[in-house]
Amino acid sequence: MVALLLAGCSGTTASTGRATPRTHDPRSTTTVTTASVPPGTNRRADDKTAAPLPAPAALSPTSALSVPGQGEWLAAGRPVDGVPAVYETTLTPPGGSEPAGIAWMDTHLLSARLYSGSASPGGGPYRYSAPIGPAEAPTLEVAFNGGFMMDSAGGGYLTEGRVVVPLVIGAASLVIRSDGTVDVGAWGSDVVMSPDVVAVRQNLVPLVEAGRPTPPASGPDWQAWGNTCGAASCAHSVPGVEQQWRSGVGVTTDGAVVYATGPALTPLQLALLLSDAGAVRAMELDINPSWTVLVTYDPVVPGAAAAPDNGTRLLAGTVQGPATFFEPWWARDFVTLSARPPAG
Repeated sequence: MVALLLAGCSGTTASTGRATPRTHDPRSTTTVTTASVPPGTNRRADDKTAAPLPAPAALSPTSALSVPGQGEWLAAGRPVDGVPAVYETTLTPPGGSEPAGIAWMDTHLLSARLYSGSASPGGGPYRYSAPIGPAEAPTLEVAFNGGFMMDSAGGGYLTEGRVVVPLVIGAASLVIRSDGTVDVGAWGSDVVMSPDVVAVRQNLVPLVEAGRPTPPASGPDWQAWGNTCGAASCAHSVPGVEQQWRSGVGVTTDGAVVYATGPALTPLQLALLLSDAGAVRAMELDINPSWTVLVTYDPVVPGAAAAPDNGTRLLAGTVQGPATFFEPWWARDFVTLSARPPAG
């Protein structure tokens, strides 16, 4: 499985209960075939009026450097039908030196969509591409970065009814279905093609399986998880470091989406953050300072459009921010989660 990982980077130059809402302060390609979804995939929210998922339980600090408040979830972004749909916290991973950010997203209240870019995956134009348009902004809740450039991703890409890059058996895959729910897992086993799959974004191999870091995530070959920037520079002449900005996404047993990013993470630390947050399967997304970001949007007026001035970063230190996904020049793929229609 390690052989599936490519050392190429995604780009190294800059280019318990519900909490109180936060206030702003072997490598082969495969063609798409129809198959049934195997047992064990996430619970589906076919009924759009399904009750919200239970809020995430507080996480136990796992580092001697943890400070009060770490692991405690705070609601973020706009409520959906009066209910918080996103929770965020910070946590310093075991052996870590800095806190990472973790977000938990309720897919009974939120619907996902893959946005595609001219650089990744390329091959457009696409209906959904930056900038986020006025039709989507009034329900936009969350946006977060996608994966590596496709020549370094070790996998493929499917969206808007076509295979842009052939899908790879065994590759870690973020799958979005027509009902807006999300799954993550190894292509061909955990997740497969079915009539309701509308998007697949593959990146390397799984980071978490059965709620535990995978052997590649725990192994010594950290370069297999992508070329990183140096400690203080992204110049190609500067050796990369293992503990660098990384991001990842996973799914819980009840179908929630969890995302994590931090400035000084090893692949194993990223895997542990996601599994601690309840992910039963997870994958790495983009890495390095210029590319990892999650933003929640919370307009002052209910039902108003999401915009750069009402967005908040998961971590204040990310280079990209609330304006990124509204910029026409943004050429990378990303994922949004938007409010479903009110129940009733």
